[in-house]
Order: sequence, then C-alpha cells, then structure tokens
Amino acid sequence: MKKAGEAGGALLVAGTTSDAGKSVVTAGLCRWLSRQGVRVAPFKAQNMSLNSFVTPGGAEIGRAQAMQAAAAGIEPDPRMNPVLLKPGSDRRSQVVVLGSPVGEVDAVEYREHAPRLLDVVTDSLAQLRDEYDVVICEGAGSPAEINLRQTDIANMGLARAAGLPVIVVGDIDRGGVFAALHGTLALLEPADQALVAGFVINKFRGARELLEPGIRMLRELAGRDTFGILPWVDGLWLDVEDSLALDAGRPAAAGPPLGPDVLRVAVVRLPRISNFTDIDALAAEPGVLVRFASTAAELADADLVVLPGSRATVADLAWLRGQGIAEVIAARAAKGLPVLGICGGYQMLGLQIEDEVESGAGRVAGLGLLPSRVTFGAAKRLGRPCGSAYGADVAGYEIHHGIVTAEPGAEPFLDGCRAGAVWGTTWHGTLENDAFRRAFLAEVAALAGRDFTAALDTDFAAVRQARLDTLGDLVAGHLDTAAVGRLIREGPPPGLPVVPPAGRGSRARNGGLA
Repeated sequence: MKKAGEAGGALLVAGTTSDAGKSVVTAGLCRWLSRQGVRVAPFKAQNMSLNSFVTPGGAEIGRAQAMQAAAAGIEPDPRMNPVLLKPGSDRRSQVVVLGSPVGEVDAVEYREHAPRLLDVVTDSLAQLRDEYDVVICEGAGSPAEINLRQTDIANMGLARAAGLPVIVVGDIDRGGVFAALHGTLALLEPADQALVAGFVINKFRGARELLEPGIRMLRELAGRDTFGILPWVDGLWLDVEDSLALDAGRPAAAGPPLGPDVLRVAVVRLPRISNFTDIDALAAEPGVLVRFASTAAELADADLVVLPGSRATVADLAWLRGQGIAEVIAARAAKGLPVLGICGGYQMLGLQIEDEVESGAGRVAGLGLLPSRVTFGAAKRLGRPCGSAYGADVAGYEIHHGIVTAEPGAEPFLDGCRAGAVWGTTWHGTLENDAFRRAFLAEVAALAGRDFTAALDTDFAAVRQARLDTLGDLVAGHLDTAAVGRLIREGPPPGLPVVPPAGRGSRARNGGLA
C-alpha cells in the first residue's frame, strides 16, 4: 500500500500490434493485483473503438476499460479512458473526452488537439495514481507507429510524460513474434527505449522449451528479459473492443443443448459495427451457436438474425441493401422468423430515418419492418435505463444520437417496439439479464420451430467473473510477477541498452535523446 500523499505505482502494457493481447494482459494484471489486496485501477489514455459502455455517472468509455475495472473490483470511471475515438468513416471520428462527445475530426485535424488532450490524459492518470495504489495502463495499437509519434498520447508519449515503465506484448499466434518484439523496440528513439523494460509473449500453443533459444537470443540482442509466456486459452472471448477479433471467429458454444436442437444466431457484421459485445451473453448459453455474417447466404440457416449497433446507420443500411441482406431479412420477417435490432440495427428496421447529423443524408427509407421513425439529434443520449419484458427486470445502457419514436398502437418492447417476429430496442446489454434472455430465447425457439431449452443455471455475470479469474490465473501462473511488481514500484531499471537503428552512433545508451 502506498503512503498518504504518495503517487501510486504504474505500468504501461504496450503491444506489437492491435489485438496482441494488451487488453487481456491489463485485465489480468488488475485481477492479480486486486487478489493481493492492492487497490488497482485500469487506464487507457486514448482508445479507438466502437465498443463502448456507459458508467454509472452517465459517461461513455471504452468497453475494455469497463471490463478491466470489473477485473479490479471497482466501478468504471471516465478518467480510466479520458479520450475515446469512435470512427464513423475511414477518415473521421467522433472525439469523446472524459465521457462526453466534443466533436468530429479527421486524422489531420486531430493532430492539432493532441497537446491539449495530453494534458487531459496526464491529469486523469495523476488523479488515479493519487487515489489508487497501482494504475495499470494499456497502450493503443503499437508504440512503433513512428509516423504518429509526435502526437502520440497513448503509448510512448504517455510513458515519457508520466515516467512509466513499459512492457511490450507480442502475439505469437500471428507468427514472427521475435521480429515484432525486437523491431518494435528498435524503431523507438533512445529516450523511449529507456522506458521499455521487457517483453511478454502471448497466445502460445506449444512446448515452452521450443521458444527458449529465441528468448535467449532476444535477451542478447535487446538487453531485456521476457517476463512470461502466456498460453493460448480457448473461450476467452470477453468484452473485446477491436473488430479485428471478429476475424478470428468466436469460441464454440458453451456446451451441448439441453434439448434436441441447437439455436443458431447470425449477427450481421456491419462495416461500422458497434457494441457487438451485446451478443456475448448469447454465446455463453449452452446450445447457442453465434456467428458473424457478412453475406446473405450466411443467414440462410439462422434461427435468429441480429442487426447490431452501428456508428454509421445510414451508410450501413445502404450496405445491407447492396449486399442483398436487407431483402433476406425482409423475407424472414414475412415468414415470421425472428429478427432483433439493437440501437443502430433497430433504427434500420423502422419506416424512415431523418438524419442531418450523423450522415447528413436527410430523409432515408428504413427497412419498414417495425412501425417506428428515427430522427437524429445533435446531442448524444447516454444512460443506464431499466425496465421489464417477459415478466423479467431488464437493465441496460444506451448510447445514440438517433431518437426512435414508435407509431401509435405499436406493441412495446423495452424502450422500442415489436411487430410479429421482429423486435427493436436502443438498449445495449439487455441480453446480460439472465431471466429476460431465457424468456426471449424461448420465444425465438418457438417461432423458429426449434426444440431448444435455455439452461436455467446460466449466470452471465458469474461467467464474466470466471473469465476474469482465468486472466488473473494466467498472470499469476505464467508471468514473473516478482519482476513485474518491481517495475510497478521502482520503474524501469537504469542502463538499459539502446537498440539500433534508433540507437545508431553516439546514442549507445539510454537517455541520449531528450
């Protein structure tokens, strides 16, 4: 425990690439430290993600930071993710600062805001370090994105500003992990290299002894230790923030069905898909098979089609039509086969969209499958609503600019509506409510003609906690926790060598470049 008035220890978990495992290593460290009685908080200075969450105070942060807060046993706080970027196209993103949207920028414009945002970031981190014993920081992308170094506030820019020790995580499942680890370090300028204390290898599937020659050579070349090798563990899909994770597929069903039939769920993989973590609770049900679908053919055998959230509702609706998916969904609805729309997906299912805010497209026809109309407003609605459906209490969260109004006489469903086998709601997270999820799946199965029974003992909150415990076990069992603990308390060891090409010539030792 730190003394009164003393700043807490901290560590930055960087990665060689996106989806290298920064989020899960950060969560695992938070869980491991929390088990030791350490008051620990997560932190990600800048997050680019379309998977977000609403804190109890009504602030929007990255979903991964909410998961990491759960690993630490604390409530999520907007200071844990002070800058959130939500891309709406390949060039423009909405900027959310301390939980509230402040505008839209492109990549060039964003550079102008970086110095001010760095002040917000370092102040948020300092506050957390004052309040907690330890703060585990997660980097963004790779610290070796040298084209962005001058405006970096999430990786080495943050580490340099706050004096943070850094470990770099590499994903061996992609291949080339030694080159990625060494190359990441070698591209950093000397003062940045001085903070990189060592490496972690993630997602290893083989015998550790096969890696030992490479680890020894990496130690000789880089002058740094590998603090651990984390094994591949199936079924760790957990509140992921990066749509890259969808390319790896989802884990298999949580178990065999209780009845004769499985239930197949197809989630439409929209180009700007957001909050696809809404489906995690379905994948935790025995006998429920969840897959993400990008073509009309992939919906053919689905018992339930889910239209998830979107950061670009009008553009993704046009994509649905261009792919022929809109036609398939309409045909399903006509046959009484289940379709669920969540947030942006719900907006698409309505009669009409009026959008002068997000897309500027004006009036656009919806799919016409629900008796509702959408008007986009400049203000984003953030909240933690509660209600009931199927006789069960339901809690969720909402993040949207589009305000949906159901036609008079429409059958209500949570805050949205229902028509036949088509449901729509703006609430995220509803399927995490166990009793509601079971009742909803029972009706889906009946409409789809499946002899499926949802398990009565599936507790999604307990599933999430068990997976967080698994992350803590991985850290405790496979990392050199003593060495990591020293880094957190004491910072990077002095005298770490600088690796060429950044350290070419007179800059042979660290600290040579201010």
